Amino acid sequence: MTDTINHHYWQGTFIADDEAARRLAGLPAAVGAALAAPLDTETVLAACDALSRALRDPGHPVRERLAPHLPAAGDGTGDGTGGAAGDADTGELLAELADFLGRSALTRKLRRELGGTAPQRLNRPDAKETVYEAWAPVGLVAHIAPGNAATVAPLSLIEGLLAGNVNVLKTSSSDTLLAQHLLAELAAQDPTGAIAERIIVLRFPSSRQEWLRLMCAPADAVAVWGGEAAVEGVAAHVPAGCRLVEWGHKISFAYLTRDAWADPATLDALARDVCLFEQQACSSPQVVYLDTDAADTDALHAFAERLAAALAARPAPAEPGLDPAEYAELTTTEHLARLEEHLGLTRVLAAPDGTWRVMADSRPALTASPLHRSVWVKPLPRKDLMATLRPMRRYLQTAGIAGSRTDTAELATLVLAAGATRVTPVGAMTAGYAGEPHDGVYALQRYSRRVAVQADERFTATACLDDLARPAVFPPASGPLLDKAAVQDLNRGVDRADAELYFRSGGSTGTPALSLFTYEDYDTQMHAAARGLLAAGYDPARDRTANLFYCGGMYGGFISFFSILERLGGVQMPMAAGSDHRATAEMIVAYEVDTLFGMPSYLWQLLHEEADLLRSYGGLRKIYYGGEHFTEEQRRTLTETFGIEVVHSVTYGSTDLGPLGYQCTHGTGSVHHLHADLHTLEIVDVDEDRPVAPGETGRLVFTTRARRGQHLDRYVIGDLGRALPGRCPCGSHAPRFELLGRLGEVMRVATYFLNYRRFVAIAGERLEYGGELQAVLTAGAAREGLSLRMESAHAPDPARAREAFLAGYPEVRSAVAENLLDFTVEVVDGARLTRTATSGKLLAVVDRRR
Repeated sequence: MTDTINHHYWQGTFIADDEAARRLAGLPAAVGAALAAPLDTETVLAACDALSRALRDPGHPVRERLAPHLPAAGDGTGDGTGGAAGDADTGELLAELADFLGRSALTRKLRRELGGTAPQRLNRPDAKETVYEAWAPVGLVAHIAPGNAATVAPLSLIEGLLAGNVNVLKTSSSDTLLAQHLLAELAAQDPTGAIAERIIVLRFPSSRQEWLRLMCAPADAVAVWGGEAAVEGVAAHVPAGCRLVEWGHKISFAYLTRDAWADPATLDALARDVCLFEQQACSSPQVVYLDTDAADTDALHAFAERLAAALAARPAPAEPGLDPAEYAELTTTEHLARLEEHLGLTRVLAAPDGTWRVMADSRPALTASPLHRSVWVKPLPRKDLMATLRPMRRYLQTAGIAGSRTDTAELATLVLAAGATRVTPVGAMTAGYAGEPHDGVYALQRYSRRVAVQADERFTATACLDDLARPAVFPPASGPLLDKAAVQDLNRGVDRADAELYFRSGGSTGTPALSLFTYEDYDTQMHAAARGLLAAGYDPARDRTANLFYCGGMYGGFISFFSILERLGGVQMPMAAGSDHRATAEMIVAYEVDTLFGMPSYLWQLLHEEADLLRSYGGLRKIYYGGEHFTEEQRRTLTETFGIEVVHSVTYGSTDLGPLGYQCTHGTGSVHHLHADLHTLEIVDVDEDRPVAPGETGRLVFTTRARRGQHLDRYVIGDLGRALPGRCPCGSHAPRFELLGRLGEVMRVATYFLNYRRFVAIAGERLEYGGELQAVLTAGAAREGLSLRMESAHAPDPARAREAFLAGYPEVRSAVAENLLDFTVEVVDGARLTRTATSGKLLAVVDRRR
């Protein structure tokens, strides 16, 4: 008779046995359909983090829906009731799940195990070669979970999801439906439906061999949790070529030197390790080894008595009674040990109520404990450690070592060579950390394949192969718009653990602002910016680069581009911007520099002040600039006067958000591609918080995605721009946008709105002026004043320039005619133009009216 209760969860739907049997027959086709569209890691991270937050909230509806399926106190099954103790246990279980699912823990796990937070993207591990590598899913992972381990089943499947796989999970027929409902809640956090397509959870007994065969037959990897019998039972169904991942039962032990075993603190820590989880964890100690030989029975028995006293002092176990099989194993082991006392081999110390037992045994061979606070104490001199433990290497996991620093180092080397996979201090044997290997391997690598694509010279400027295949897709941004003040408020609330790297902005738009990063986030961003440079035609194998960005004062320009070039493996002369232009030019010539990185205003000054030397050198070929823009007239001068062949943006970004966009070899002016693997972009109306029509100018609003330490959602960065339609000729699917100035460059003067960029355009078009231009606003007694300051080295006659601006800008002409504005043009030395102290950026608009 089949069960009509919906015990199974299949790709978004709860189903009963009959429907599960029907769908199992079509499992290969379902897997193929799900794998046809790749799963972005960010989709999984966002859903997991949302579920984590829900699990931490005591009043969240998710917790209410999961409550009927939580195991009873101290057990793996039940109805989740059980009074205060039960509430505490379920609270701990939900906290454990929330900790695992949090973005911080999962990003650290991804970095440790797969090298980054987007491991599925085909990037170039060596920027000098057109070879792309990535971690790809194996395909279908079948997870065979153990009974009475509430969190193992869903967390095993989530590891499969992080690797991008379709997953089919078998839970025990004696388990609650926690795994099914928890994973359904996870799928509900993903509006794309991609996660649901990759989750199948079946609840059936192992005796139903046909179902086990059907779920394993199309699998590319089968993960089995359990002992040897469980592994053997599943292995019979694993097809040839399928990866069998065994998460079997392991034995852990403590090893104490003579000084350590006499220390009361060590004894207390050891008792805590034994009692925590009632030895149900594979990392719990089942054997305690003393660094002495079998003849030293007095020391062995004395230590056993002290350990027995320490166990007796621990709080009584809260778990319910043992099942018959556990009780039989425990009593049999104890009775046999007591019989061997008559042979002088053992000594047994046990609690009158049977809640703990210590069995001293003069034979060093590793012996499994019957658990439930049952521990062996054995002698094992370190000279015999390898010979004794190595034969049991398949079963070894954690070694808790207590000894001096030198002893710990020596013993750790020995036990790892013998087969142990973890070494911890005594007292921390069951503790772990995010991203820790499990049984000597990384789970995500076991559920993945390392794949590679070798390409030819046509791909020299393609940093990521995925960009040519499909656009990056992230969940839509939500929440209120944030301005710079709001982001500064968020910075004040950042956890100190996530504030590892401090930068200050250059202050070109006001008071310098503080920005905080974790080193992991900084590394992610520097790699993204490095990929952008490749797209812009930078060649790390040939270009010889002078890094001429400003440094000091916590400004990130120079440091960031040092890091970017380091990740590219490019040749770098880290000169930084300096006031001695002659010395800088001489170094450029001496070290055969052909590529310059820096601010346009600084590079413009350097090139013109040292024009004779740099033109006679003739070796400069490329300029990559950031922070400001070169005008079309300036670009023409760079090409015709200095022989520069390539002039491209080095990146578009901000101190707080990092790199936002990059310019490919087809990009011109201020057109950039979005770093779509890091951010999403919205363009909203200048006056209202609504999206603009396609192609219209608006405020640029960024939401950062690949960041652990800080969440900057819907940040109004202060720049204006418009989206560009269609796919770029470079082939990338990354969206394009054109920068059209900053909000601060639109000036309200004499009742008119005037745009700094328009003055720049008029200077280039009507005057063929390629120098720097600065607008200075003043408040006179009768009317406001606007003075345009132009560099004396390049400026035309001021009167002629004034007439050109009036002719080209009707609003300025009207304001002057209406006697509302005093408009002048000044010709000044470039050194007199006002710049930010930190970054050296030219201040486009200097408002002295306040």
